[in-house]
Amino acid sequence: MAHGAQNQARNRRIARSTATVMLAFATAKLISLAQTLIIAQVFGVGSELDAYVAANRIPELIVILISGGALTHAFIPIFSGMLAKGRQAEAWRLSSNLINTIFTLALLTSAAVFVLAPWLVRVLVAPGFDAPTSQNTIDMMRILLLSTVIFSVSGIFSGILNSHQHFLLPALAPIMFDLGILFGVLFLLPIFGVQAIAWGAVIGAALHFGVQLPGLARYKMRWRLELGLGNRQLWRVVWLMLPRIGGLGVFSLNFLVMNNIASRLGSGSVSALDWGWRLMQIPQTLIGTAMGIVIFPTLAALSEMNDLAGKRSAMSGALRFILVCSLPSSVALIVLGRPLISLLERGAFDSSASALVYSTLSMFTLGLVVHAALEVIARSFYADKDTLTPLFAALAGALVNFAAALVLSEVELVDAARFGNAVARSLPWLGLPIEIGNVSGLALANSLGVMVEALALLLVLRRRWHGARENELASTLMKTLVASLIMATVIVAADALWIIGLPGRGLIMTIARLACESLLGLAAFALAAYALKMQEVSELRSMLRRSP
Repeated sequence: MAHGAQNQARNRRIARSTATVMLAFATAKLISLAQTLIIAQVFGVGSELDAYVAANRIPELIVILISGGALTHAFIPIFSGMLAKGRQAEAWRLSSNLINTIFTLALLTSAAVFVLAPWLVRVLVAPGFDAPTSQNTIDMMRILLLSTVIFSVSGIFSGILNSHQHFLLPALAPIMFDLGILFGVLFLLPIFGVQAIAWGAVIGAALHFGVQLPGLARYKMRWRLELGLGNRQLWRVVWLMLPRIGGLGVFSLNFLVMNNIASRLGSGSVSALDWGWRLMQIPQTLIGTAMGIVIFPTLAALSEMNDLAGKRSAMSGALRFILVCSLPSSVALIVLGRPLISLLERGAFDSSASALVYSTLSMFTLGLVVHAALEVIARSFYADKDTLTPLFAALAGALVNFAAALVLSEVELVDAARFGNAVARSLPWLGLPIEIGNVSGLALANSLGVMVEALALLLVLRRRWHGARENELASTLMKTLVASLIMATVIVAADALWIIGLPGRGLIMTIARLACESLLGLAAFALAAYALKMQEVSELRSMLRRSP
């Protein structure tokens, strides 16, 4: 009974922390949507936005590899273990050494990229760009390198606060970053043009850094100016980072390859790929990333205590939550994606841009569930201080991604005529039939690669942990799939009736149509979940309630 009560208390804390992070991420996404509307109106999916997207690839890669996911996934298990054992002084020494070392490394790397930017853009990132677009890409890449240096420290701040089970300020940090970009878009566009987005990113990085300082002061962080290269714990973090750096490097290389191919597919292809990815990332971040961030310190603590049953329970619960939320989200994005994207149609973002973005979004969305699940599955290995196995899985997924990208970017695999033109005419806003080829094929290749990666890791974890409560996961998957298909059927039927009764178009009508169909779909999913006796829905509701 004591163990059961402990699990319930832990699950309730995890649910509330996840809700806090999801709310913060949702706010960030709303701010990001405001940026998106302005950027879409001004630039559409043309060469100027292509330049910004390409310019961000290398600086983003530096952040991910040096001060992002690789660092936090290696740092949190060790730092959390020290705190759990009462070794605060040693923990703060490690954090100081790590901040100084990572900052120095990021500064040197950014300086090298600054010098090599022309070669990187013209040979590696976007060889298909014309000369003016290429030069614009180089200039913005150099601006964005300022943000990488700031993030090298700010990322460690987030890891420190998460290790203390403090999730609010690290969750607010992305909001501040998006506010910085929004400032650039609103006030700097007339001065700098598309480069205003890059300057806004630098401002946002500074805000990302500053908003976390009060939390560090609360936990009495102690910092001293020394690299600490003789600190064994520092090198332990570094050794754990290396395989994770390799895994993230493979992931980023996939996008560099897709970016390289897309730059050869015509103006707007790079932007369309980025738009589709960013839109898919909205539910993926709210569901998968939020749960992964919250569950990771718990998994690390359970691993430190060798609580195998606790790890199985925590991971299974997190995955079931992800399935219940991400599967209907992916179905809804495919069904409602086309009219949703049409809301962006103004200025330079016309109907052809909308169709191109939807084609990439639909293919990315096929991998939404596995993208979200991977956030928890991979962290289960990192909690056990195993960063090597995820690297091998990432390599396998990358091979699938690379091979599929080469094939699907050139070959159209779906003949529209096979699906019947009558279906397309009856539901034109769905964008059906979907032609898989060119830039949308790159998105599908990514989904296939991540699917291989996630399934491989789950199989290894099942064997290593002597089970992963797979029966519960399978039951949740099947029930959620049935409920999601019922939801999709209701939305499609409602849309057909809407077209007959209210055939008018326009912004207000589209918003009303989306709102009505979304609410009907949500109600259909809830009723189906109740009829199928999906315990996860009631469990989530009860966990979010405060205990008496």
